[in-house]
Amino acid sequence: MLFSKTVPFAELAENMDYTSRIARLEQKEIERSFARVFLSDEGKKVLAYMQVMTFQRAGNANTTDEQLRYMEGQRSLMAAILRMIDRGKSN
Repeated sequence: MLFSKTVPFAELAENMDYTSRIARLEQKEIERSFARVFLSDEGKKVLAYMQVMTFQRAGNANTTDEQLRYMEGQRSLMAAILRMIDRGKSN
C-alpha cells in the first residue's frame, strides 16, 4: 500500500498550497543564482561559448535524425538557461 492512511482533501490541498509556495520561493532563488553565475565576467564567457556550440551550429544533409534530436535538446537546454537568467535579473 502506497499510503498508510487516507488524507482529507482539505489537508491535502493545504499541504499542496504550502509546497507550491515553497517551490516558488526556491524557483526565484534558483533564477537569481543563474543570473549571478552567468552575468559575472567568467559566466558571460561560458555563456557565449555555450551559445556558439548550440545556436550557431547547424546540421547538414547527412545529419541523422538522432543527431538532430540531440542538437535540439542542447538548444532547448540553452534556451531554458537564458530564460532563467532573464527571470533572475528581474527578481
